[in-house]
Amino acid sequence: MKKIIIALSIALSFAIPTYAFADQAACEAKAVSKDGKPLYGAAKDASIKKCMGGAKADDCEAKAVSKDGKPLYGAAKTASIKKCEGSK
Repeated sequence: MKKIIIALSIALSFAIPTYAFADQAACEAKAVSKDGKPLYGAAKDASIKKCMGGAKADDCEAKAVSKDGKPLYGAAKTASIKKCEGSK
């Protein structure tokens, strides 16, 4: 029984990174401009990050602004980001 559990643990440890790589490959394929040309550099990285769901923290940070539209700093910014992330 222990050998089966160990074998399954090893198999899953190799399967999870492969799944993540497959997601990234799919997102890379979707990283194209509006006219269908492939993106390069920072635009490609941002597109892949957004596709994989990594842009959520950046969205909350961008929303951390005061009523007058000025960026928040310090504790106010931290509280705003925590509130934003908690509502998702």
